[in-house]
Amino acid sequence: MIYEFNLEQETRQFGEELGEKAKAGDIYCLVGDLGAGKTILSKGIATGLKVFEEVSSPTFTILNLHNGRLVLNHFDVYRIENQTDMEDLGFNDIIYGDGVSVIEWADKIKEIIPAHAIWITIERDLEKGEAYRKITVEEGRK
Repeated sequence: MIYEFNLEQETRQFGEELGEKAKAGDIYCLVGDLGAGKTILSKGIATGLKVFEEVSSPTFTILNLHNGRLVLNHFDVYRIENQTDMEDLGFNDIIYGDGVSVIEWADKIKEIIPAHAIWITIERDLEKGEAYRKITVEEGRK
C-alpha cells in the first residue's frame, strides 16, 4: 500500500492508526533518509498504543521501552555496526516477546528481521512541499 501525506500531523495520525491496531509481536521496520519522518511515525504508533510518556528516537541508547496498552520496544539502529551488537541487546528475546517493536533504520539489520515484519518506507519530495511524505507499507521480508 502507498500513502501520501502533506502534513506532519497526517504522518503522525497514520502512526496512531497503526498503534491502535497493533498486536503483541508486531514489528514495524522503518526505512527512510535522515529527516524523513521515522520518529514522527514512531511517536504516532506510541500514541496509538496509549504510551503517555514522551517518545524520542533512541539514537544513542539504541533501545527505549515504553509502557502502554502493550510495551513499545523502540529501536534506533543507526549506530549499529554489526549484528553482534543487536545480539548483545537481547534483540531476539525482545522482538519475539509480547510487545510491539518499532525499528528505525531497520534496513541496516534486515538479515535478522523476522519474515512477518511490516516494512514502512518513508520518502520525501521537496518539490511537493516540505511536509510531503510518501509512505509505502509492505508485509514480509524486504
